[in-house]
Amino acid sequence: MNSTSATALALGAALATQPLAADPYSRLPPTASFTVTSTDIKAGEALPLAQLGSNFGFTGKNLSPNLSWKGFPAGTKSFAVTAFDPDAPTPSGFWHWAVANIPATSTSLATGAGNPDGSFLPKGAFQLPNDVRMPGYVGATPLPGTGRHRYFFVVHALDIETLPLPKDATPSLLSLVMLQHTLGRGILEVWATAP
Repeated sequence: MNSTSATALALGAALATQPLAADPYSRLPPTASFTVTSTDIKAGEALPLAQLGSNFGFTGKNLSPNLSWKGFPAGTKSFAVTAFDPDAPTPSGFWHWAVANIPATSTSLATGAGNPDGSFLPKGAFQLPNDVRMPGYVGATPLPGTGRHRYFFVVHALDIETLPLPKDATPSLLSLVMLQHTLGRGILEVWATAP
């Protein structure tokens, strides 16, 4: 075992005793809610192998899940999609995926739409770099010893067609800019357990 792995295991063991962070969206101003479903992942269930990553003992496929949404507020002009782990051992959690400027006429993303080149996204939409600073979806790989992590797949209904963001913006900046434009959120929460 190399020193990086040993440090990760020690850190994971220490963090496993800490309480989970609150629902990250409960601290934001309330908005309308709407329904998000998936043929790949199910609310309250474990992420399948396809949506896991390939680090820390995981052998996943880094494949973004299909997402579909309905019941969003009238006046929605675009959507954004994010995937976030609030239980990652950092003060700011871990962003796995962020997509901006999805047209209001789009109500789903296909399985694998989070591929690095974004070729399966609707016209005009783009992916921001995730927390490993790569565009696209990076699968869940909770650090060894950190127990169960929650993953929030969120569709944000916005009152603006195009967010004023550079394409290399962080998901945190996306969240900040979206705040004043959010009409509603649809949340699909799943989980994965560290080895």
